[in-house]
Amino acid sequence: MPTDQLDLTFAALADPTRRSILSRLAEGEATVGELAEPFAVSLPAISRHLKVLEGAGLIVRDRQAQWRPSRLQTAPLDEAVEWMRSRKETWEGRMDRLDAHLRAKGEQDE
Repeated sequence: MPTDQLDLTFAALADPTRRSILSRLAEGEATVGELAEPFAVSLPAISRHLKVLEGAGLIVRDRQAQWRPSRLQTAPLDEAVEWMRSRKETWEGRMDRLDAHLRAKGEQDE
């Protein structure tokens, strides 16, 4: 995955309001008004959050007459999880080797 997409994904996820919006959209599509309900912010502020999420590819916004429902796109999240999983495996391997080295060193010192 290109670093640029990872940057967009993690930047979008950095904001708690946007994470809440994604959690809500995981339940199903919603309009701007429905997404704004739990927040003490204006509709334009929610629209700006949606633009960031849309720019990161995390949501898709449709137009149905006067409604613009948004829905979750999971591909960028899946790619970010895969990136984190591979980093975790690398670090776990390094920690396992360090642990083995320290145990061997401790046994030599005894």
